[in-house]
Amino acid sequence: MNITVNAKAHEVSARTVEDALRELGFTSPSVATALNGKFVARNRRGDTDLREGDQLEVLAPMQGG
Repeated sequence: MNITVNAKAHEVSARTVEDALRELGFTSPSVATALNGKFVARNRRGDTDLREGDQLEVLAPMQGG
């Protein structure tokens, strides 16, 4: 299935947000996710289905100052 992740097209076999994160190598537990502009809580990622053409945003915290 084709989805957009952080403004880049990806072909994934994942069916949920959680599976897509794993498949795409987002292994940090501290990332934030949004699907089609709506926040997806960590505990809902496994229950949130992906569909063709979805837009997934993955944000990781950054250190600095």
